[in-house]
Amino acid sequence: MLNRIRKSLSAKLSLSIIVLAVPAFIVSLGILFTQSRHIIRKEAVGRANSVLSTTLQRVNRNMQAIKTATDANYWQVAHNLQPDSLLSLTRRIVKLNPHMDGCSISTEPGLFPEYGKYFSAYSIRENMSIRNVGNQEEDSISTVIEEPYDYFNKIWYKMPRNLNGPCWAVYFDEEDSLEVTLDGMLASYGRPIFDDDERFVGIISTDLSLLRLSKVINEERPYPNSYFMMIDEDGRYYVHPDSSRLFTHTIFDNTDPKKQADLIALGHEMTASKEGNMAVNIDGNSCLVCYQPVPGTKWSLAIVCPESDVLAGYHEQTYIVLLLLAIGLSIILMLCKRTVAQAIRPLHQLLRKTHSIAKGNMEVHIPRSSRIDAVGCLQNSFASMLQALNFHMGSVRYATEQMQQRNEELVEATRLAEESDHQKTTFIQNVSHQIRTPLNIIMGFAQVMNSDQNSGQTALNGASEEEAKIIIETMDHNAKLLFRLVTMLFDSSDTGFTEELNSPQMDIVHCNDVVRKVIGYLKEHYPNVPIAVHSEVDDDFCFQSNYLYVMRCLREILYNAAKYSDGKNVSLSVSLNGDKIRFVIQDTGKGISEADRELMFKFFTKVDDLSEGLGLGLALAKRHVVNLGGDLKLDENYHDGCRFIVDIPLEQPDE
Repeated sequence: MLNRIRKSLSAKLSLSIIVLAVPAFIVSLGILFTQSRHIIRKEAVGRANSVLSTTLQRVNRNMQAIKTATDANYWQVAHNLQPDSLLSLTRRIVKLNPHMDGCSISTEPGLFPEYGKYFSAYSIRENMSIRNVGNQEEDSISTVIEEPYDYFNKIWYKMPRNLNGPCWAVYFDEEDSLEVTLDGMLASYGRPIFDDDERFVGIISTDLSLLRLSKVINEERPYPNSYFMMIDEDGRYYVHPDSSRLFTHTIFDNTDPKKQADLIALGHEMTASKEGNMAVNIDGNSCLVCYQPVPGTKWSLAIVCPESDVLAGYHEQTYIVLLLLAIGLSIILMLCKRTVAQAIRPLHQLLRKTHSIAKGNMEVHIPRSSRIDAVGCLQNSFASMLQALNFHMGSVRYATEQMQQRNEELVEATRLAEESDHQKTTFIQNVSHQIRTPLNIIMGFAQVMNSDQNSGQTALNGASEEEAKIIIETMDHNAKLLFRLVTMLFDSSDTGFTEELNSPQMDIVHCNDVVRKVIGYLKEHYPNVPIAVHSEVDDDFCFQSNYLYVMRCLREILYNAAKYSDGKNVSLSVSLNGDKIRFVIQDTGKGISEADRELMFKFFTKVDDLSEGLGLGLALAKRHVVNLGGDLKLDENYHDGCRFIVDIPLEQPDE
């Protein structure tokens, strides 16, 4: 089979098409299934939340009915604190409220001395058995005075008493009080009773069987195996399909923080009375859990929907799609093989003829094809190639001549490259020299200061105040010189040039302020060189341009004037020249010879290779001014030194 595939081009092409198509198809299908799963889960969350909200409304309706009935009858209890009246009131409250399973009115110790320390009147429906029931009434409600027991420490009595207000409490009826069927779990709404003197005298408590409440809760379920669970603020189960967990177990019992972190997170969410949904692994099954707090209590109700129920239809659809995928791929493979074999048939004919040409038979005729697909184009290409073979020798000769010419061009290019490399080497050596000198000075003084620190002396302790000042000024001068060299290198680079071209040209430039800052910059480098300034414009005169490059242009020219002149007669004047602002910088000194004037604005060009600098100052100044729309020129009529004239277009700022 493998040998057949190797020898058959159609089989290879068909297999390649399948190999390329299948991953794309599977990825598309996977995305579709992932989205479908997400949509199904989203619908399941909506469905579960809807059922949960409906169930909470039913639960709240039952609890509100009990709470309302208790609050409505409270005033009669408070104004009829007599044993017989309390018995009839408990019976009446239970009889008139079908949602209620029992009602008790329990008093403080010794309120009725004839009954001793304890008195508790209790009425209960007939479907709940009570120990020590007295007379059985003819209707479905039994009313008794309970036998004495210490009910003062029961949660249904103690909790509202301590809170001094009404509240819900859940408890498990013990043997010494009520022996209630339905698992003995009760939800009790208790309210303190006060007499006319506002003195606490007892508790009125109405009961709701949690098992009956559980039946109300489970009346509707979104999925066959879904179920409800309810916990209190401590995570204790009040409602759960596993009755062995009720009241005695919490949601946090026997949980592994590493393997069941999601269940622990769910417990914390529910005990904090939050609302939401999450995917949780419960008892080894992946489940979707939606939860909401029970209004008026610290309980939380959740509906648990196993993912096996939620995604049942999704999994059935997966098997069907996989079967259809296998059948479809088989059909596609057969069709691809047949189509490809028919499409490449002319290639086999072309192969035989090319073999003949390879053996030296140039008389083979390859006809042109009328097909416009790749196979037809290939056949026509071979036909053209065969015709071109006769012209091959002439083409080779022509190619040889062209190669010789290109070799000569390469020799010239090599020479230019070597010259460029020499210029690069010279420039690097110059940069290294210019940077090394201030660096060596700074590092030398730094080592002296460091050695003073290591020897326990204060830095420059051995030097006089004047010497220390000279050292610091020297270090400061060389640091500024080094910073200037680096700035000029950046400006001359492609990045600096691009930044200059793209910089906005809308700064408001105050003419005289720029002059003062340029002179201040020069004083930092040459404090002893006097600068004469003459400005014909007012201090508030300004124009629109690029502030940064105006200042850089002027300070580079002024820096050169102080550096190369005799250092005595350096001046800067400002005047208006029509629609331009003119800056004139002149000095007295050796000036620039006529032979060097053609090169003075070229980058990396220096008249004296041993002099300080990189040959960038005038070139950068020229470029700055030109990019601002102005011009920089040397006044050739001035022979006492150098005089540079800077003209910048004058645009008044917008009002």
